[in-house]
Amino acid sequence: MAPPGDRRGRGDDPLAAYRRLRKPMPPPERVQGDRRRELSEREAEREAEEAEIDWQASPGSSPAGDRPAPRLPFEDRRDAGMQLAAKLAALRDANVVVLGIPRGGVEVAAAVADELGAQLDVVIPKKVGAPGNSELGLGAVADGLEVLDERLIRALGVSEEYLRAEIQTEQDEVRRRAVAYRGARPPLDLADRVAVVVDDGVATGGTARAALRWARSRGARRVLLAVPVAPGETLASLAADADRVVAVATPEPFYAVGQWYRTFPQISDERVVELLSPRMTEGGE
Repeated sequence: MAPPGDRRGRGDDPLAAYRRLRKPMPPPERVQGDRRRELSEREAEREAEEAEIDWQASPGSSPAGDRPAPRLPFEDRRDAGMQLAAKLAALRDANVVVLGIPRGGVEVAAAVADELGAQLDVVIPKKVGAPGNSELGLGAVADGLEVLDERLIRALGVSEEYLRAEIQTEQDEVRRRAVAYRGARPPLDLADRVAVVVDDGVATGGTARAALRWARSRGARRVLLAVPVAPGETLASLAADADRVVAVATPEPFYAVGQWYRTFPQISDERVVELLSPRMTEGGE
């Protein structure tokens, strides 16, 4: 079990992190678990078509009265990683390990590692889903570690039996992915090093919190969270678990992470292995 401090909520509303998003999660009893992903993807597609995202005007703006074409902040995950690396340039001479959160975060992290001349590894957190709504997180786990929102667990009346079973399922998946991504190689040594945890974006922050605490538990001297895009309030809540939080963009209102990318494909396990293998040696490629 996690220490008592790990199983706490923030504020008076245990669902506050989800209500901050533009489309709050419905309560678990109103969502069929096996259709949640389908519904979420349809909603994201609809919002992407309807949203007018004026992140920045293109050079040579059109005359007054004509709106420039909306421009998304990131072309793809590689572009996001390059922009993120520019904000981390001071770490080029530090003893850094970049930890990508699979799967999409590893592509961003690979670009960051290349720019910093750093090694790349993965940190593998997994969300612990609520009964009937796997997208609503009761917390998250990483290898040998769990971070639970006890107030939300109590508010939803989640049984200890359900919770323990879900934690075991997700820990098994963490171990499966670790073998799939690293093979026989152990995790990189983080002792007395700077660990930079990278994802392709953060919404509510549950898995990012578990990733940060995992890096700290492995002996990292400093732990940073670096993401291309996230809500400002989520980053503020994660600051307690990181020595520094870095983001390229903190848009309001915050849409789904993928809506801030022009190209945002699914990433396969095979792609993660391809990105990871040459960068686990000292100094990257």
